[in-house]
Amino acid sequence: MKNYAKPGEVLYHVGLSVEMLQGAKYALVPGDPGRVEGLAKAVDPDAVYLACHREFTSWLARVNGEPVLVISSGMGGPCITFIVEELGRLGVTTFIRVGTTGSLQEDLNLGDVVISKACVRMDGAGRAYAPIEYPAVADLDVTIALRDAAKELKVPFGLGIGVTTDSFWPGQERYDSLNGYVVQRLRGTLKEWQALGCTNFEMEAATLFTLCSVHGLRAGAICGVVAKRTDSEAVAPPDVYKMAEKRFQAVAKRALEKLIAVDKT
Repeated sequence: MKNYAKPGEVLYHVGLSVEMLQGAKYALVPGDPGRVEGLAKAVDPDAVYLACHREFTSWLARVNGEPVLVISSGMGGPCITFIVEELGRLGVTTFIRVGTTGSLQEDLNLGDVVISKACVRMDGAGRAYAPIEYPAVADLDVTIALRDAAKELKVPFGLGIGVTTDSFWPGQERYDSLNGYVVQRLRGTLKEWQALGCTNFEMEAATLFTLCSVHGLRAGAICGVVAKRTDSEAVAPPDVYKMAEKRFQAVAKRALEKLIAVDKT
């Protein structure tokens, strides 16, 4: 039996209650709190601020009349567990991670978007919920909605298997850290993931997919490419960020419209 929140109960970490969500079943989840307002207003110009507690900043938007929560998760898998656990208790059933990423394949360029159909579980938090053999797989309907939205909007995209890590530096085999050291077991992993056809590095999707599958919820992920690891370890300049952001905002909104329309039938 699910442990749903009681009426009037404000959940400890996200600072939200059932009443505040106004029946929202859908959530867009960027990592960065600073990205929430812009995403919410891109989805709905009349979106309203809800709360800010710890790393969880939240706004409420509406898409085709349906309430949609836009809430930051912070960075990494452990933060995602708070989002899924507490929003699930508040009645959210569909989660879409929206963020930035580093591409691993030559044909995924700066400013493109990547839609993840699954992820390699190089995270740690998901192992508290399921053994490593349990796959981190996105919901099919959410993934198709994101793919079709990108096609419809003519946004350049890749669809594939991402790699979720808990470390931005050695976990993604970056050598521009404080001491430049990468432990032996992680050296060569960049080329290995590329050879296996993986599309991108990021830090939240595998945990999101794993937890949502375990809890019987839906999840998808779309990220804008702001680093091209086939070229360098460098993060792109602000103009590329802005282009990627506008693209994933538009695709996320259109995907929500598609999901809501299907869910209402």
